[in-house]
Amino acid sequence: MYFNAEKVKNDCVQWIRDFFENNGKGCNAVVGISGGKDSSIVAALCVEALGRDRVIGVLMPNGEQSDIDKAKLLVDFLNIKHYIINIKDAYDGLVKSMPFELSEQSITNLPPRIRMSTLYAVSQSHNGRVANTCNLSEDWVGYSTRYGDSVGDFSPCSNITVDEMKQIGRLIGLPDELVDKVPSDGLCGKTDEEKLGFTYAELDRYIRTGEIDNPESKAKIDRLHKMNLFKLEVMPSFKPEL
Repeated sequence: MYFNAEKVKNDCVQWIRDFFENNGKGCNAVVGISGGKDSSIVAALCVEALGRDRVIGVLMPNGEQSDIDKAKLLVDFLNIKHYIINIKDAYDGLVKSMPFELSEQSITNLPPRIRMSTLYAVSQSHNGRVANTCNLSEDWVGYSTRYGDSVGDFSPCSNITVDEMKQIGRLIGLPDELVDKVPSDGLCGKTDEEKLGFTYAELDRYIRTGEIDNPESKAKIDRLHKMNLFKLEVMPSFKPEL
């Protein structure tokens, strides 16, 4: 399927400008920088839309982060203001204060939720709006943390697949080591594709065309999509009949 990266990039930049015009004129874009392609591309799009003086990058290691050099490369490449805020004390404090042993999933999801709280603390102290950095492929199979990296004030790339993101990243001129960095959540030691059990190439093709060759991959994708749809929907609320 043909993807016009230049048109989509230009349209997205204009969309960001329009968002800030209508939802925070003069505000800053606050972007959590992980060192991966998604946060790098979102930050670069915000710079093109708003200017580097209105983009703030936030690096949030949990103790030691093996790939933090990639995050530093990005903020230096874009020449944007940034903060490095280590969340380890907050993470350790919460874990130690729990009156029970946290489940494995809770331990995995706690850092992204602390990071989102950190981003909003930075944003509210700097006249900001928090950027969501998810892409369509990850959202499709629920590969995000509810009330963690799945939220934000505006989402430039949540309808763009992994392959399409890479095309935009190359068009923007980001360093190859950022665009082609193997996706990983940085939490469990596995790549995204190893955890998911299928490749992003398979997933992207299936999303855009409905075509997929491996029936096992199709079954996994369909199951994950169905299980995680609630993450993409507005929280259900009771409406009393008055």
